[in-house]
Amino acid sequence: MAQFNDWCVAVDEPVGNHFRRVMTGQTANLPTGIQATAAIVPAHYASEEHVARALARLGKPAAAALIQGKLPTTKAIRSGDLGEIYATEWIDAHSGGYRAPIKRLRWKDHRNMAMRGEDVIGILQDPQTQRLHFLKTEAKSRVALTAQVLVEARAGLDKDGGLPSAHALSFISARLLELNNLPLADAIDDALLKHGIPPQNVWHLLFTFSGNAPDAMLAASLQAYPGQFNQWGVGLRVAGHAAFIGAVYDQVIANANNP
Repeated sequence: MAQFNDWCVAVDEPVGNHFRRVMTGQTANLPTGIQATAAIVPAHYASEEHVARALARLGKPAAAALIQGKLPTTKAIRSGDLGEIYATEWIDAHSGGYRAPIKRLRWKDHRNMAMRGEDVIGILQDPQTQRLHFLKTEAKSRVALTAQVLVEARAGLDKDGGLPSAHALSFISARLLELNNLPLADAIDDALLKHGIPPQNVWHLLFTFSGNAPDAMLAASLQAYPGQFNQWGVGLRVAGHAAFIGAVYDQVIANANNP
């Protein structure tokens, strides 16, 4: 986990019927944030089993090369990827039961390309009915977040009538089949092909990772939302955003090469 509570201070606030959380990285604790993040980044690009197999068969240098070969090298893609990674980690640890069932970046076409479609979809299965609830998520990472970026994120959330797209859910289902998680793959297929997805079973998460304060922009975006879906706005602010991202990826590479 990204251990946000170990290096950030979080402030929660209701915005109308919606919810906003702003997490601010504390300067003295940013080294902790870099270490905690670097520890979880490799698994978002390659499965633990793949890395362990390379390590057992080919040794430490080859396992390190496997990890490093999957990491993006451009600043823009690293920024976008880390925003998605943080959104995934936040959902798994702090969303009250939703889980991101796959680590989507493992299936990138190329390490220096962004993936298409919804950034992350959190899923919660009702233990009584076995029906699924979805947390449709747009993650945005910017050195300087602007209101226009949130407009773009809102447009992504509003696509497909505000529901998770059939394409995104089919992709998750196919990956779950490959990972032998048949019950959840079947439940997704049932939602898509049998039951349909009622709007009340979908919430939206707008997740930002930025160098400037997102508080007012997130509040304004939530206040202006006219639709029917419950909204969460979560912002992670880290001063020195670009340097922090560089330090995270440098630490990932150092960890992989550490004998």
